[in-house]
Amino acid sequence: MSATPPITTKASTTGDPSSTSDSHEPQDSLKAGLKNRHLSMIAIGGVIGAGLFVGSGAGIAKAGPGILISYALAGLLVVLVMRMLGEMAAADPASGSFSAYADRALGRWAGFTIGWLYWFFWAVVLAVEATAGATILNGWIPAVPQWGWSLIVMIALTATNLVSVGSYGEFEFWFAGIKVVAIGVFILVAALAVFGVLPDTHAVGLTNLTGEGGFLPNGPGTILSGMLLVVFSFMGSEIVTLAAGESENPEKMVAKATNSVIWRIGIFYLGSILLVVTLLPWNDPEIVKVGPYVAVLNEIGIPHAGTVMDVIVLTAVLSCLNSGLYTASRMAFSLGQRGDAPKSFGQVDKRGVPAVAIWSSVAFGFVAVIFNYTSPDTVFNFLLNSSGAVALFVWLVICFSQLRMRRVIEREMPERHTVKMWFFPYLTYATIALIIFVVGYMFYDDAGRKQMIMSVVVGVLVLAVGLLLDRRRHRMRNESLARE
Repeated sequence: MSATPPITTKASTTGDPSSTSDSHEPQDSLKAGLKNRHLSMIAIGGVIGAGLFVGSGAGIAKAGPGILISYALAGLLVVLVMRMLGEMAAADPASGSFSAYADRALGRWAGFTIGWLYWFFWAVVLAVEATAGATILNGWIPAVPQWGWSLIVMIALTATNLVSVGSYGEFEFWFAGIKVVAIGVFILVAALAVFGVLPDTHAVGLTNLTGEGGFLPNGPGTILSGMLLVVFSFMGSEIVTLAAGESENPEKMVAKATNSVIWRIGIFYLGSILLVVTLLPWNDPEIVKVGPYVAVLNEIGIPHAGTVMDVIVLTAVLSCLNSGLYTASRMAFSLGQRGDAPKSFGQVDKRGVPAVAIWSSVAFGFVAVIFNYTSPDTVFNFLLNSSGAVALFVWLVICFSQLRMRRVIEREMPERHTVKMWFFPYLTYATIALIIFVVGYMFYDDAGRKQMIMSVVVGVLVLAVGLLLDRRRHRMRNESLARE
């Protein structure tokens, strides 16, 4: 699984992170086929999704220039959570990442619940991204129906993941590279336009930031509403900790990725969105109609901006599909190895790839794609809403796991404690409070209430199954001891 021996303090069924149990030792190991450059680019590109290029327009329309505060708050939350996750992952790189740590720190029920919810989230994302990619491709080549393009991209990226982990890493390296270059070029061009350096442009100053109703034209309450719109676009930053177990130097790469998350969010999100709201009035209808980045490029006078952005968005979609399939399969693999999924999920083929876990994940994705075309307003809408708040559940579990795992790492292996959460435990508690506040606000907010309620319902159902299985394991163990 990981390139280095795992922490010897595995969780028992009681959730004590300091107790040992050898009942779930892995029988198969993933191949360490990811190079350092792969993991570096996965870390950098992991926070750049299609939501940044397209979905950020809705946030700008909601909060105006104040969306910068929304992004800053959401970004701060991610930085703190990633620091906690990085602390655990650097000490013990594992394919199950936070699910495995929850298993050890909180109990089997916690690892089971958050692992399956996370798998469910990415399986649904596969359908969403496949449909988004198909829409773009169908616009270019309408002779192939949209469902046909969905099928093609799903099959292509499934094949990529089945070949080897190195194949996934190579594809993701180039996908992420294109995204990083694209956002970098946009920032450079937009910055030049802000200062009037480009031909036919003039320095815009702060007019668009303070005009049109001020920095918070719709009131301070929209900061939180805007945060709900943007917080989920950061989902994916944790992928690097799942991939670390298949890399050449997991501890070093996790530490590097964790330390770089601040500048990645600062430049790619805050930097680019600042340029958008500086160059354009927040209420410009083009921001929502064509997307903020295309609107800016059109304003500057860049020819064929829409086509260029379609290529970049397609790349982001394919990247998300590629990583989503990888992430879902590795979580399924980890669940299988820990006895929380069918044993076949935790096995690898001769190439060191968890083929059954990959096929199981993509099968659910294919079914979800079908529902997206046959029942978009019923079944697929339920899948989408019921997976929407999983990010917050994952982050909350990471926080509680780190509270317990910190003491274990310090006691059992201080030499591996290379990444440390700042101001522990105070910042951890503050992060928990902020996440709970966001969850509560989603119940209050009209737009987020339905999503949160459905996500909680699904979460409770999965938790109930986890608790029942945990009780069954306890009963079987006690019966076995009684017979002895």
